[in-house]
Amino acid sequence: MRALVTGGGGFVGSHVALLLHRRGDEVTVLGRSAYPAIESQGIRAIRGDVRNGDLLAESFRGMDVVFHVAGIPGIWGDRRLFETVNVGGTRSVIAACRTAGVPRLVFTSSPSVVFGTEALCGVDESQPYPERYESVYAETKAAAEKLVLTANDGQLATVAIRPHMVWGPGDPNLIPRVIERARQGRLIQVGDGSNLVDITYIDNCAAAHVLAADALQAGGACAGKAYFVSQGEPVRLWSWLVELLEAVGAPPPRRTISYATAHRAGAILETVYRLLRLRGEPRMTRFLAGQLAKSHYFCIDAARRDFGYEPAVSTEEGVRRLVASTPARSFRNS
Repeated sequence: MRALVTGGGGFVGSHVALLLHRRGDEVTVLGRSAYPAIESQGIRAIRGDVRNGDLLAESFRGMDVVFHVAGIPGIWGDRRLFETVNVGGTRSVIAACRTAGVPRLVFTSSPSVVFGTEALCGVDESQPYPERYESVYAETKAAAEKLVLTANDGQLATVAIRPHMVWGPGDPNLIPRVIERARQGRLIQVGDGSNLVDITYIDNCAAAHVLAADALQAGGACAGKAYFVSQGEPVRLWSWLVELLEAVGAPPPRRTISYATAHRAGAILETVYRLLRLRGEPRMTRFLAGQLAKSHYFCIDAARRDFGYEPAVSTEEGVRRLVASTPARSFRNS
């Protein structure tokens, strides 16, 4: 199979590319930077932007499948950038697939597309998009997902994968940021700690993308659909994080605040950052408050049924691998 992965140098994209390469597929990655670690494995790399439709169309020629993983993540940022990359870039990818005659498109989405202001407990893919979002990331990923699913037809089969809280060795964002905040004494527990949350180990996330691509065909079971994927069993978020922090020698949160307090603080900080045009991101946002304090876990039966997804790496094994790759520090004198 000839496959192209946009965002192939990122955490998820690189794992998808390497998994395909290791099983013998011909893989190309496309992104804005050079990826020596990927290229050293014998994977071809193209430097470019997903908003460049002409480059995409030329790069996609001869491909059997495109994995569109590239996007702007984060809890805060410039709306125009989120819209031009997450939505505009996805629109360009779809158009390039059609121009180049690519028959399959696998899109990396997010469960955030159905997260509004309420807890989500064991919901499946029938959960509707919310009427309003508290995050431009979630809003633009939802818009992009709709474009992908609507594009599904007899010439281009499409599918969207919604992995939740992807983590593991090499993660540049999620867990390292939690650990660093804890080490600085700045990590605050939001909520009473009873919320259940889905997580997805990186190898399982990559496998879900490849399994979906293998099963995807025009008129097939997964064509034109979105799928939640995770470890298959939610964790009690703060208990899990505390155990992880302990394992890497970082202290637990020293303070707890309520969801209501965090949500109000997030609203104030968002306003301040927006009015003063401050760089970086607020320590708290309304969306982040909800993610940290409320339950959000999902049914993965559809992924199991339609393309045989199973989380091959358990949460316990994933934690062992993550801890082994994370430098520990002592806090006895802190």
